[in-house]
Amino acid sequence: MNSKFLGTGVALVTPFNADLSIDHNALANIVNYNIDNGTDYLVICGTTAESATLTKEEKKQVITTISKANGGRLPLVLGIGGNNTAVVIEEIKNTDLSDIDAILSVTPYYSKPTQEGIYQHFKAISEVCPIDIILYNVPGRTSKNTEAETTIRLANDFKNVIGVKEAGNNMSQYYNLIKNKPEDFLIISGDDDLALGVVLAGGAGVISVIGQGFPKEFSEMIRLGLKGESKEAFKLHFKLIEVIGLIFEENNPAGIKGVFDALDLCRDTVRLPLVPASDALKAKIATFVNNY
Repeated sequence: MNSKFLGTGVALVTPFNADLSIDHNALANIVNYNIDNGTDYLVICGTTAESATLTKEEKKQVITTISKANGGRLPLVLGIGGNNTAVVIEEIKNTDLSDIDAILSVTPYYSKPTQEGIYQHFKAISEVCPIDIILYNVPGRTSKNTEAETTIRLANDFKNVIGVKEAGNNMSQYYNLIKNKPEDFLIISGDDDLALGVVLAGGAGVISVIGQGFPKEFSEMIRLGLKGESKEAFKLHFKLIEVIGLIFEENNPAGIKGVFDALDLCRDTVRLPLVPASDALKAKIATFVNNY
C-alpha cells in the first residue's frame, strides 16, 4: 500500500477572523498542532474547509499557508472536484501541485450521473492528473453513491487512482470494497464513528474531522487498529465517541470549529449559508473539551 496515506489524515478547517477573512495564523497553528500530535497527513480544501465559499485566490492562499507551515513534514492532499468535468480538469492543469502528493476528488454532485457517467468523469480526470488521485464518495452531500463496483473498476483501470475516501456511513459497502479491491488500493474511512471498525476490517485509515481536534488520541486509536490491537483501540474510541456525535449534530464544520474555539486555537466563525453552532451545542462541546 502507499504508506504516505496509511493512518490518520485530517480534513483541515479554514479559520476565519470576525470579519470573515481567513485567519492564516490560526491555520498555521492548527497545522503545527496536528503535526506535533501524531497526524499522518493533511487534507486541504475539502468540505470541512468550507471550500465552496473560498475564492480561487483564497484557495491559493490557504495552500500556501499550509504548505509553508508543514515545511515538507507530512504528505499533503488537495481537494479538487466538482460536477463540471471540464472545469475540474482545467483546475488541475492550472494549480501548482509541486507540494501536493495527491488530489481528493469528489463524486460529481447535483447532476446525479449514472455509474458509467461517474466512471467516465474520473477516467477523464485520471488521464490528465500528474499526481495520485483519491476518490471521494459522500452520497449524503452529492445525492449519488459511487457504487463499490465502479470504484473497483476505476482502481483496476487507472494506476494513479490509488484509493477512495468512503463516507457513506455504510459498513456493507466498506466490506465490499475491502473484499474486492486490488491489493495496494486504499480504503479510507470518511466516517469518524466507523473509522476504527473499517481499519480493523482491512481499511487503510481515515480522513477525519474530529482527528484534527484530538490528533494525539485519534491517530493513536487508528495506529492501534492498523496493528490489530482492538481492545486498546476501542478504549480510545469510546473516549471520543461522544464528541464525534456532537460535532456533527448541527453542521460541519461548525462543530469542529466549536472544539477549536474551546481549545483556543481558532474562532468558531463560519461563512454563510452555514452558521456557528448553537449556544446549547457549544456549551456541550466546551464541557466535553474541559472534562477531557
